[in-house]
Amino acid sequence: MHITLKDLQETHQRIKPFIHNTPVLSSSLINEILGADVYFKCENFQKMGAFKMRGALNAVLQLSDEQGEFGVVTHSSGNFAQALALAAKFQNIKAYIIMPENAPEVKKKAVKDYGGKVIECEANLEARETTLNKVVADTGATFLHPYNDYQVIAGQGTAAMELIEEHANLDYIVAPVGGGGLLAGTALATYYLSPKTKVIAGEPLGADDAWQSMEKGTLIPQTNPQTIADGLLTSLGDKTFPIIRDLVEKIVRVEEDEIVAAMRLIWERMKIIVEPSSAVALAAILKEKEKYQSKKIGVILSGGNVDLGNLPF
Repeated sequence: MHITLKDLQETHQRIKPFIHNTPVLSSSLINEILGADVYFKCENFQKMGAFKMRGALNAVLQLSDEQGEFGVVTHSSGNFAQALALAAKFQNIKAYIIMPENAPEVKKKAVKDYGGKVIECEANLEARETTLNKVVADTGATFLHPYNDYQVIAGQGTAAMELIEEHANLDYIVAPVGGGGLLAGTALATYYLSPKTKVIAGEPLGADDAWQSMEKGTLIPQTNPQTIADGLLTSLGDKTFPIIRDLVEKIVRVEEDEIVAAMRLIWERMKIIVEPSSAVALAAILKEKEKYQSKKIGVILSGGNVDLGNLPF
């Protein structure tokens, strides 16, 4: 394992002064529906509204002074863009954020509000990478990958660490999977701190590269993903996949209407705002609820950055 328990513990100490130890909430109605005890780790209450703050901060806090002078750069259409801009602001360094031109205006505005410099490119991977290389050449900024980076993965794992600290002896921890930073970090934290707990992931059926990769035992890239869960459109990386392959019990694919129903259930019953990507984890549990009877389940609610002008219900 490239990330040890000591790495995770040091990461948590490093980022603790800058992040929220987010609340763990439960809903008696959702418990009743599932016949289980569910503990929701609410990363929608994290700074900038998502778990991504943890990984971005961990990476930024470990830059050398020289790297800091030139700033950081990433490509992201959403939460990591905002997280890196804010983490860089805390450290008073520049952040260049490459975003596809079709990224939601609300997300571009948030990046700018956090002091990030938005550089738009065409909405394809090739354009992202070409633009990235140009920015690195022009500015000398350090590229930080949104998820395929061990420092980022370790940061994301701290949400599960806090959850396990608050609720020991969970039977399952469930998280959504996109690029796999959150899932890999969650799986590592669980492996070290609560080895009897099984880790399950939810993934949209329309963007199921992680499920395919697990089935084949080899990394299958995402092609033309179609899902409302806009945080889960990316492919697993060569750093996240081996951790997930070795430590995650299974990946459950959920359909779009199941994601919307789970999102609505959380909004209506828990009175909290979560984005579709967060709801994928609950949708995965609802899909196989007989499996979870009388169990204790932790769920990572990954974020709450929703475009309120474009709700699915």
